[in-house]
Amino acid sequence: MRYYDPHECSQLNELKVDMGVLNIISGWHSAGDVIIVEQMPMFGGYAGGIEETAICDVATTLASFAVFNGDIHLDGPIHIRWGTTTTRETLQVASHAAAALDYNTDLLLANQYYTMAGPCTEMCLLETAAQAIADTASGRELLSGVASAKGVLIDRATGLEARMLGEASAATCGMEISEVNKILDKVVSKYEMNFFNAPLGKTYRECYNVDESTPSNEYLNIYDTVLDTLSDCGLGF
Repeated sequence: MRYYDPHECSQLNELKVDMGVLNIISGWHSAGDVIIVEQMPMFGGYAGGIEETAICDVATTLASFAVFNGDIHLDGPIHIRWGTTTTRETLQVASHAAAALDYNTDLLLANQYYTMAGPCTEMCLLETAAQAIADTASGRELLSGVASAKGVLIDRATGLEARMLGEASAATCGMEISEVNKILDKVVSKYEMNFFNAPLGKTYRECYNVDESTPSNEYLNIYDTVLDTLSDCGLGF
């Protein structure tokens, strides 16, 4: 890796660290590397509910800079029951923490995406759009994703999810928070009832032309359908 390629390591839950991480960061600092420090506070875990987890989220963010001297903090509040960043509660945690930090600091804030559903599904794209809307409106500079199907299944991530992330983020820029909240409520309500039976979708090979790295017509049609759904919810493309 080149020194200006981001080097990422992670704090431990919650507000903990071990000697391994400290040794890694020390080596990176000695080499003059760009450092991303990650932390994914758990909603419903050690920290507690929405308010407590948001406080924990802010603390872990500050620690990334004050304790580890990182350049970027990579967030990702995750639901302890569902293992995803796209629930209504985790979106609240991430948004409140980012908005507070963005208002009071000039720190570089990032967030990572773990959707319940897999590629080539409307649910996956709706989850992605919801988080991108929330992150953009709350002041994050970097959006990191998408780890579809909770990031635990092989070959269940494609470029089209990242395109949705980018388009939804761009469409949100400049919107009033009151309007964003109305849109988010509509978007989240379209997928949150499916957490018990979220579709795994298709593998990369099943929904992409591997030789050309292009999405299938099926996936493109699903993508267009979700754009129409988001437009109906009030997001302008």
